[in-house]
Amino acid sequence: MKIAFYGSSLLSSYWNGAATYYRGILKALAGHGYEITFYEPDAFDRQQHRDIEPPQWARSVVYPATQEGLRSVLAEAGAADIVVKANGVGVFDRELLEGIVSESRPDALRIFWDVDAAATLDEMRGDASHPVLQALPHLDMVLTYGGGPPVVDAYTGFGAALCEPIYNALDPETHHPAPHDARFTADLGLLANRLPDREARIEEFFLRPAAQLPQSSFLLGGNGWHDKAMTLNVRAIGHVGTGDHNAFNCTPRAVLNVARDSMAHIGFSPATRVFEAAGAAACLITDAWEGIEQFLKPDEEVLVARDGQDVAEILGALTPERAEAIGEAALRRVHAEHTYALRGRQVHRIFQEHQQRATEPA
Repeated sequence: MKIAFYGSSLLSSYWNGAATYYRGILKALAGHGYEITFYEPDAFDRQQHRDIEPPQWARSVVYPATQEGLRSVLAEAGAADIVVKANGVGVFDRELLEGIVSESRPDALRIFWDVDAAATLDEMRGDASHPVLQALPHLDMVLTYGGGPPVVDAYTGFGAALCEPIYNALDPETHHPAPHDARFTADLGLLANRLPDREARIEEFFLRPAAQLPQSSFLLGGNGWHDKAMTLNVRAIGHVGTGDHNAFNCTPRAVLNVARDSMAHIGFSPATRVFEAAGAAACLITDAWEGIEQFLKPDEEVLVARDGQDVAEILGALTPERAEAIGEAALRRVHAEHTYALRGRQVHRIFQEHQQRATEPA
């Protein structure tokens, strides 16, 4: 079966936190025999900051961020058995969603894949003309990056025929333990772009502990931090490509995960970073959010902090031996329960069940 997938970027993680998620899910689906074409706009300098070249397991189409480019890629939707529009493309999001409804075949499976469900749902609650609300009656299902029961209940309440979370996971071929790299030496590392709905939480969970622990070293990777006021023991190094993520996760004594406001509020939304860090056997400290125990066991496979004071206390008491034990336990857990191979199997099952329902007599 052919999948046409319209998303932000498969080739670049530059200002695009969903890249690893797309790669893991689609690579796994290709293993089930799907022929995948990923359509991404040439926008936001992503093509100048590619992390990978076009993969063998998917056809990659980069189109001009113009009306003509939009028309050219939507014209190909009619050739697909499964047509997917992900949110957060950043260019022509409304037109792409309307286009997969109008241009796909009547018998095609139409999907909205929401990689920021908490934010999308907030927008929908405040806007009766929201494009996702308008499209829901014409879509066969909504798949989400996370969110658990609160997101499923909200989407079905808005009229989605089906909503199922497909959580982040680990691709052991790309994210795994690696040798230490002196570039990333620190007591605590954090990978996070500077975003309005996460900045205050990073101030609390990362910059506040740094100010409290002047003898400890803190490493901040990600875009947008160049003009942020920080203490002298914080080193901001800018964008870190996915090829360096393993070394970044393996080198500091611990690494930190900080959820965005909406995802922390709704819970059940582990970021890609959680599984990347666990897959590298890193000792992960995460801010507290509902559902964490569904993915990693607190105090054994992950350390959970309620605020910056907790982070400072955890880091102050964390020995190298305990950090190593937590990282090894997390690695075992994600290999057993949270790989993209397992997520791909889940999505394949969802597609098969839909196809079966569609062919059953009325």
